[in-house]
Amino acid sequence: MPPASGFLEPYLKPLLGDWLYVDSITWTLVGFFGAGLFSARFLIQWLSTEKNKRLTVPPAFWYCSFWGSVINTIYLIHVDKAPLILMNAFLPFLYLRNLIYLKRAKQKTLQG
Repeated sequence: MPPASGFLEPYLKPLLGDWLYVDSITWTLVGFFGAGLFSARFLIQWLSTEKNKRLTVPPAFWYCSFWGSVINTIYLIHVDKAPLILMNAFLPFLYLRNLIYLKRAKQKTLQG
């Protein structure tokens, strides 16, 4: 019996070719990297809070959140399971919004 097609595979494979759906060590490393980057944000936040002796969320937290979620979303598109893709797809937009607010606050501080 041939394996079942994934959620996005029928749409993306004709556009992008086979590389997205080939199981390889490279994709496994991409998955580990995304998960590691996303998880590192908690370590960064914890260390910053300990250093400042108060609850602190440094900019690096939001950068790790954004890039970790982007890489995780790409990996989950490779895995091609609808629940995983849908639960993660919104996160990069949420973290990007926070980075935009962070940049605006920094510009406001520099201006006056």
